[in-house]
Amino acid sequence: MEANPRSTGRLPAAFLTPGSSSFMDFLSEHQPEILPGNRQLPPTQGVIEAPHGTTIVAVTFPGGVVLAGDRRATMGNVIAQRDIEKVFPADEYSAVGIAGTAGLAVEMVKLFQLELEHFEKVEGAQLSLEGKANRLSTMIRSNLAMAMQGLAVVPLFAGFDVDRGKGRIFSYDVTGGRSEEHNFAATGSGSVFARGAMKKFFHDGLTEAEATMLVVQALYDAADDDSATGGPDVARRIYPIVTVITEDGFRRLDEDESSEIARSILERRLEQPDGPRAALL
Repeated sequence: MEANPRSTGRLPAAFLTPGSSSFMDFLSEHQPEILPGNRQLPPTQGVIEAPHGTTIVAVTFPGGVVLAGDRRATMGNVIAQRDIEKVFPADEYSAVGIAGTAGLAVEMVKLFQLELEHFEKVEGAQLSLEGKANRLSTMIRSNLAMAMQGLAVVPLFAGFDVDRGKGRIFSYDVTGGRSEEHNFAATGSGSVFARGAMKKFFHDGLTEAEATMLVVQALYDAADDDSATGGPDVARRIYPIVTVITEDGFRRLDEDESSEIARSILERRLEQPDGPRAALL
């Protein structure tokens, strides 16, 4: 499938042969060596050191779902990057938040985006949200060999289900096992602390504004107890990435919106440094 300088300009036969609507199946048949899961790693004596990203959180509200992530990537006890992006649109009605080995995770997201776009072009319709979640599960499973060497990718997938008219969240393990989460979910090293914050403040009647505030609050709480999670950095103007997915599609909050939410939480913490419960004691 490589370019031929003496070509007449026509596409190679591989591109014109009818086949599966899966882009991964297409690559597996015609050029399997470029798939991430098929790469051969050199033998190592221990775990490979590579930048890792955490923490990702998601919460549903009537009318949609919010997916957010902090901006820190770590490599051991070192901050490898302070402004990494961990939340990406998968298509018009879904998004992926990455946790785990940053480089492989970003590559997997790009392949997932191609997979969904390829399906839509071939079939003339979008995959169901359930189908998208299953396709991502297959990709994670294909990375199992690398996960066993410490290069795991464990994303959080969220989207608006146009058939059911509501937001849904899916979590995964390193083997590709998929679980649907209800109300809220978190993944990454700070997930325990983030989940605790969301459990405390979640309620069924959340508005979109309250949901966006909740995920940033959860990330702040995670950063307070987990060194691998980065909190809002006012000095460098680095704030969590917050995305909202509704029946109108995917939307990412701009810097002014996310900074306003982060600043309101920081101001509240200056008044109550030990959290809202301190006022009750």
